[in-house]
Amino acid sequence: MSFDFAALAQQFVQVYYQQFEADRSSLLPLYRDVSMLTFETSQVQGAQAIVEKLVSLPFQKTQHKISTLDAQPGSPNGRDVIVMVTGQLTIDDEKYPKGYSQVFHLMPDGDQYFVFNDIFRLILG
Repeated sequence: MSFDFAALAQQFVQVYYQQFEADRSSLLPLYRDVSMLTFETSQVQGAQAIVEKLVSLPFQKTQHKISTLDAQPGSPNGRDVIVMVTGQLTIDDEKYPKGYSQVFHLMPDGDQYFVFNDIFRLILG
C-alpha cells in the first residue's frame, strides 16, 4: 500500500485554515509540546504557547486563498510530510489581500498527524 502524502497535505491544509478562520483556539489538538511555530520573526514552542500566540494576533477575521500547495515526504523511511503553501490572506476588512507562505512539517502520531514545525511569512513588497 502506497502512502498518499499529497492527499494528506491537501486534507490537512483544508482543516487547518477552516479552523484558523473559525476559531484559532481550536488548533490546539494539531500541535504537541515538541511543536515549534515561527510566525514572522517570533518563535514559540509547545502547543499551548503556539495557540496563545495565534489567538493573540491583532486581527479578528481572516480568509486564506490558497494559490499553491506542494507536499513531499519528510524523510526516507518515515511517514512525515513537508507541506508548503502560498496564497493570499485577507485580514479583517482590508480591501487588498497580502501574499503569504506557510510551511508545515507533519509528523505521524498513532493514526493521526500533528504539526511538528509551522513557519509563516507574509510576502511584502
